Amino acid sequence: MTIVGNFIGGKITHSASNETIPVYDPATGKVVRELTQSTAAEVEKAIEVAHAAFPEWSKTAPLRRARVMFNFKALMEKHREELAALIVSEHGKVWSDALGELTRGIEVIEYACGIPHLIKGENSPSVGTGVDSYSLMQPVGVVAGITPFNFPAMVPLWMFPIALACGNTFILKPPALDPSASVRMAELLKEAGLPDGVFNVVHSSNEDAEQLYKDPRIAAVSFVGSSGVAEHIYKTASAHGKRVQAFGAAKNHAIVMPDADLDATVNAIMGGAFGSAGERCMALPVVVAVGDDTADKLIARLTPLIKALRVGPGIQKGAEENEMGPVVSAAHQKKVLGYIDKGEQEGAKLVVDGRGIQVAGHAEGYYVGGTLFDNVTSDMTIWREEIFGPVLSIMRSSDYDSALQLVNSHEFGNGSAIFTSNGHTAREFVQNVEAGMVGVNVPVPVPMAFHSFGGWKRSVFGALNVHGPDGVRFYTRMKTATVRWPSGQQTVSEFSMPTLG
Repeated sequence: MTIVGNFIGGKITHSASNETIPVYDPATGKVVRELTQSTAAEVEKAIEVAHAAFPEWSKTAPLRRARVMFNFKALMEKHREELAALIVSEHGKVWSDALGELTRGIEVIEYACGIPHLIKGENSPSVGTGVDSYSLMQPVGVVAGITPFNFPAMVPLWMFPIALACGNTFILKPPALDPSASVRMAELLKEAGLPDGVFNVVHSSNEDAEQLYKDPRIAAVSFVGSSGVAEHIYKTASAHGKRVQAFGAAKNHAIVMPDADLDATVNAIMGGAFGSAGERCMALPVVVAVGDDTADKLIARLTPLIKALRVGPGIQKGAEENEMGPVVSAAHQKKVLGYIDKGEQEGAKLVVDGRGIQVAGHAEGYYVGGTLFDNVTSDMTIWREEIFGPVLSIMRSSDYDSALQLVNSHEFGNGSAIFTSNGHTAREFVQNVEAGMVGVNVPVPVPMAFHSFGGWKRSVFGALNVHGPDGVRFYTRMKTATVRWPSGQQTVSEFSMPTLG
């Protein structure tokens, strides 16, 4: 049985604890690997190694750091299918979705390759007589990244390429459910020329991981996960003097107007709701239909498509590829099925029931079929809470204003979308919806790497988002220099506030 180890100081190491955690293939329910359980001492070792590597790496020319990123990008593309196979075997998503995850992650590496330009800072000559002013964007130090199961490659890639390119060192704590992609990327970084100790991976318990947001040698923390944990890490790490970006839960809505192109909208909703079995923070689990006629038409078109979803193992490719794989674990399967039970108990109309799905030859896999509820209301649990599974809720609204009010009343504000053919309505929605990422006739409006990703309200804690310009700002500190080179010595003492005129 393959044991997935830590990556500390440029090499894979197995824990001195000799304790392992089983890693399951969600498609079969069978153990495919074992994960070494790190000790607190091993987390401490990773911090020590990253802290020792920081001075030299931070002083490495940005152009040289960029060249490591160029090499890393090429290696990621070369090993793309190998990495996709790891993701499919541990997460369960279908093959094309795993490749898509890697593509979006590689785009962040590509953005990081431009770091010499991105950290040029500002320059203002002659702000006063013989006085120039300029800024430096310098790395913050050792950065910790704590990432979730749903994107085992893409979410870490939101963080560490920019952090490393900016001159920081990095410690990654990946999820225990699907850890292998992170360790393989660490190996590829070393092959790309990254010095030992600059990037490290530890598989620790949540208790031992507290060192990553309390230790004084850690300068910044990036986190993606649930809102409760995000808020805890934000408050705790901030109290320990760290810069923090912590991303939490989501409950993304799409308003469908009566003038929307119904065929295109239905296809978009199918992908947004059921892609990756709904295990995306940018999934589309709620549709607010404006008018009963709109809702009825959506239900009529969605129902046969959801019933016909091809559900099965993610490893199949091409024409044989399934449209939806299993959810990530037995515990998560139970949780999602419990939400379906709850929706039915609270009075939502269950149009398509995904419980009890059977996949031939994979009876032990963690499958949940596509599920559709109608007449969902704002007092129901399935509207209030993030399900993180293939469950789509249809809500009905009499007009656009009440639909927008419903969307904005939710505690989460990660993403939102509108489907309409009216430019004015779309513009009003973009301006007034309370969400950080907005789609117009786009169901999953994830920004490109050269823009920044982040939500509003309880979907995010911290002022700066990931990747794009915010990512560069998060992983650097600005220093401003005001410089005078006088032709002679200053002969008069100045005690008032300098005006530099």
